[in-house]
Amino acid sequence: MPTKLKPSDFASDQENRWCPGCGDYAILKAVQKCLAELNADKSKTVFVSGIGCSSRLPYYMSTYGFHTIHGRAPAFATGIKITNPELDVWIVTGDGDGLSIGGNHLIHILRRNLDCQILLFNNEVYGLTKGQASPTSRRGTVSPSTPYGSHDRPLSACELALGSGATFVARGVDTSVKQLVPIMIAAKEHKGSSFIEIYQNCVVYNDGVFNSFTEKSNLANQQIHVENGKPLIFGENKDKGLIVNNKNSAFDIINLDKDKDNIDRVTVHDETNKFLAYLLTQMKEPDFPVAIGVLHRVSKPTLDQQFTKENTLNINKISQIINRGQTWTIA
Repeated sequence: MPTKLKPSDFASDQENRWCPGCGDYAILKAVQKCLAELNADKSKTVFVSGIGCSSRLPYYMSTYGFHTIHGRAPAFATGIKITNPELDVWIVTGDGDGLSIGGNHLIHILRRNLDCQILLFNNEVYGLTKGQASPTSRRGTVSPSTPYGSHDRPLSACELALGSGATFVARGVDTSVKQLVPIMIAAKEHKGSSFIEIYQNCVVYNDGVFNSFTEKSNLANQQIHVENGKPLIFGENKDKGLIVNNKNSAFDIINLDKDKDNIDRVTVHDETNKFLAYLLTQMKEPDFPVAIGVLHRVSKPTLDQQFTKENTLNINKISQIINRGQTWTIA
């Protein structure tokens, strides 16, 4: 029986170079705790990253790791997984690395459904290059690149993932390790591209941007933790519910205190319902709570499975193609 591993077993000997108080520390601990609970094989685990603050994570993991080039981690991960299908591949990226220069690569790894886990750290800013506005920055964000406030509409990472055909889409918060670890475990157990957007606080350039729904006093009313097969209920006293308004294809909030029979009207979360997942990505505070948890999960063939199957079936045909016709040996 293998020795039970601890989170510290996955920590490398490298000095951590993130800013003190950065949300990346909590995410790193969640990743290490997740792998420990799964008793993961370190010799078959690999982390692949691009460029950015989040992309330093492979240095701090006692596993295999690749620190690659800006936005191209999915391309490296695809090659790694296809040639070594027994490896457990994790991609670490940020809202700049993954949604701007690497947006195209992210779209295609999701539609191809490579069996891997994708952790996208979203702090709504370019932290490594001194705080410029990123694709997820909100309108009005003042930064070195938008001194008069950003005029761009922010990109929704989970909405993009759903539109790209992702088979697993989830959300978490850096400091909520208790909720984040089970999400990561579910992502690891899913066969296909598992995409997790993690709200991560940048203490230097965008401090407190998520306080409206991450502060302890706001958690109950500004977050809803979704679970498959359970009604969409939230609130400090679990007195609010979500129902789908078919007229405008959106959620309405109903008060469960006023009428206890309203509980039967509350929408039940179904991970396989892509439309429901889309509605959850659309909810924004202060009018609606932010949805946390597994929003969507379905089963489909993976890219690496197809390659392995085809290579097994076609190895003799490939040999015949290479050797047919005129061949010669050069001395």
